[in-house]
Amino acid sequence: MTETASGWLAPEELESVRGRMPILYVDVVPVRVDDKGVVTHVGLLLRIGSDGVVSRALVSGRVLYRERVRDALMRHLEKDLGPVALPQVPVTPQPFTIAEYFPAPGVTPYHDSRQHAVSLAYVVPVAGDCRPRQDALDLIWFTPEEAASPMVQQEMIGGQGVLLKQALAHVGRLP
Repeated sequence: MTETASGWLAPEELESVRGRMPILYVDVVPVRVDDKGVVTHVGLLLRIGSDGVVSRALVSGRVLYRERVRDALMRHLEKDLGPVALPQVPVTPQPFTIAEYFPAPGVTPYHDSRQHAVSLAYVVPVAGDCRPRQDALDLIWFTPEEAASPMVQQEMIGGQGVLLKQALAHVGRLP
């Protein structure tokens, strides 16, 4: 793991930066694949937001100053899925799309009331035992059909349901 402690901002510094410039994030759709590489399941976190709302979410987080994107992916996957999730992040990961979150809803399908954020989005197979950590309450594995269902989609906030559907389309599993 790359040492990234110097990349953290104090809460007041982060708030100030968020109000003046876009912040770089990664969004990750963790998946299980069969022996042919076909996505069989999608992992979604269950979280409680600061407003008390329970929602389904992708693995997501900031890229720190002087941190490689691959290292940020690994850090957030370990933070949310545990140390033995065994993510299969390529040496040179390529995002399937770029999501641009705005503080005002309606500019794009993605919304984050705290900031303007640009997120590189990835589909990452995980082969190990996933145990949610940090602020994640649970991790549920859905089939691609279940993940694209209106019921699951309405449980996702900030446009992550749209991002999930784009990921499923990218891997040829949008029902």
